[in-house]
Amino acid sequence: MADTTTPRRRANKRGLATRENMISAAIASLATGDPTAVSGNRIARDIGVTWGAIQYQFGDIDGLWAAVLRRTAELRGDLPANAKPGGTLRERVTALIDTTLVGLRTPESLAIETLRAALPRDLDELEREYPLTAAEFASWKPGWDAACARAFTDLDVDPARVRQMAALIPAAMRGLTSERMLGTYGNLDDARLGLIDAIVALLCTDSAATVDDGRGTLPL
Repeated sequence: MADTTTPRRRANKRGLATRENMISAAIASLATGDPTAVSGNRIARDIGVTWGAIQYQFGDIDGLWAAVLRRTAELRGDLPANAKPGGTLRERVTALIDTTLVGLRTPESLAIETLRAALPRDLDELEREYPLTAAEFASWKPGWDAACARAFTDLDVDPARVRQMAALIPAAMRGLTSERMLGTYGNLDDARLGLIDAIVALLCTDSAATVDDGRGTLPL
């Protein structure tokens, strides 16, 4: 998303390098999962700069968090669009699930989860206290929805079902990732396969034509 509110500083190589280093160090600090990492003073100490230096680069802590989120989005890229192009419905869903699961174990994703856990849960409060951060989070949904739609655009799949899948995937993947991190007696491989089957069935529902799910054509 375009950043129209963060204070602009005259760009120079040294300043840009300093900014980039600050963002990378903030991500690394947040990725530890330590709740106290979500603190301007703590981040400044971990980065090895003063709080004033962070303010100079980002304006305030809200500007820093927005920059961190923007960087994680850049590193993540357009995942759904890269999910097995040209494959069957099942192959694309499987690639999407597996790519997302791998992505949620990256330092960038761990940093996001640490930050989310510390920010206000109420969206009105979040938007009031951290407007830049909230705007960055909000910008992800339309991009994710559009990327998911593009991933299945050449298949005869109901767009409403694709939107439902796009809403389901992030929460479901975080649930599986959390279970794996916390430890469970449940069979997460079965959970993964069950989720793939459920999403394939969801995308086949209400389609106007038959859809090849990767195991054969499903008449609808």
